[in-house]
Amino acid sequence: MYSALTTIPLQSGGGFLYYALVFFVLALVAAVVGFRGVAGISMSIAKIFVAIFLVLAILSLLL
Repeated sequence: MYSALTTIPLQSGGGFLYYALVFFVLALVAAVVGFRGVAGISMSIAKIFVAIFLVLAILSLLL
């Protein structure tokens, strides 16, 4: 099992950067095709995921 000296890293921020990139690519494709509303919403979601990723990355570095 786990000894007293074993540390378990935070596992909560794994997919946020991946999904941010997915929504960014979706926004680019939607903008090229001409769906400006979908592109704007996708870019907003991507920004939120990047912000969550950065907060969790900083927290994991501090802890």
